[in-house]
Amino acid sequence: MKDLKHLYYFENLLEEVNNDLVREGLQRGDIAIGSVCSLIPEVLLNLPGTFAVRLRAPRTGSIEMGTYYMTSLLCEGCRAYLERALEGGYEFLDCILAPDACAQMNRCVENIEKLQLCNKEKFFVSYADVPMKADETALAHYVRQMRLRVLAPLSEVYGIDVSDGALRQAVENQNRINGLITEIGSFRKEENPPITGYEFAVLCLATYSCPHDLLIEKLEETLAEVRQRKPDEKSPFRARVLLAGSELDSPELIKLAEEAGAFVAADRFCFGSFPERQPLLLTEDEDVLTQICRQYMMRGQCPRYMNTEKIKERKAYIDSLAKEYKADGIIYQYLKFCDYWGYEQAASTHIMRQEYGYPVLSIDHPYSVGSSGQIRTRIQAFVESIEIKKLQKGAK
Repeated sequence: MKDLKHLYYFENLLEEVNNDLVREGLQRGDIAIGSVCSLIPEVLLNLPGTFAVRLRAPRTGSIEMGTYYMTSLLCEGCRAYLERALEGGYEFLDCILAPDACAQMNRCVENIEKLQLCNKEKFFVSYADVPMKADETALAHYVRQMRLRVLAPLSEVYGIDVSDGALRQAVENQNRINGLITEIGSFRKEENPPITGYEFAVLCLATYSCPHDLLIEKLEETLAEVRQRKPDEKSPFRARVLLAGSELDSPELIKLAEEAGAFVAADRFCFGSFPERQPLLLTEDEDVLTQICRQYMMRGQCPRYMNTEKIKERKAYIDSLAKEYKADGIIYQYLKFCDYWGYEQAASTHIMRQEYGYPVLSIDHPYSVGSSGQIRTRIQAFVESIEIKKLQKGAK
């Protein structure tokens, strides 16, 4: 296929956390909020006058200093983020708003705070306690935490409007981005899609990394282009997979998988489009913040939710996505030493294989995947196993 017109532009945005659009947002006076997890609803970080930037560490080499402060037993992603902070990579941030969810990420953010690695005059860090269950009692606590730990400090320190009107405007803006990404991603359902999983991952990741309004024009142009784009007559892919798992803040693993013959048709991982890029619906019958928190909590698929209903829901959600996007198999990926996803993938790999009947591959990987020969070989073998099963099924 002919390259997407703006693909190189979006790829360049991912090369730096403090990219061109982030700098443009800062120059017009907006507040840059460091985000580390979707358990702080993203829409609350994109209020009028603010924009969210997920912590990432593109082009990471050594993480020796991050390891010095956090030890070699903790998540490589958290160590890479701290390494980047020590290098001065997050000095542009005005604050970091973090959920008290992942202890390893909290250690990373605490080091950034205690070592004063972000030195703007009003810089602050706020931690919000988030629920481990999804019910009405948990929702009440969640709403209270978002009001106290997110909205209140933004209002008090930077004078940000946190009224219901501002929240509704933020939801409207968020839905515009969500709608564009969802529609572009829907083309992956086609038998011979006009967009690759890698290309889609680049576009989706950019929406976590830049002020949303500055992306709209080029995303709209890309959507129009994809609608008219003609895929290669013969698809280069030999199998369709759903990629699920922990934080994946680089499209390199997806690129590697597709070079090995596995088209990534759906993305259920942190930084992916499911469920984060689904629309938010508001009514006039209830407090806006409560509605936002309820939707983020009820649709959330993080393994930190440990009630039985949520545990079962995560498997059913993967099954529904796999069916909708016609996946032949499922790949679970997780960062080395990620506690939550280490346990989740072990159970899910067994359940999705034994109870749902999918071919499943589980991959633990370092923060910088690069061109890992071992991972490439494992994905190639997985694709071949799917092909063999298809042949065996056809022969019956």
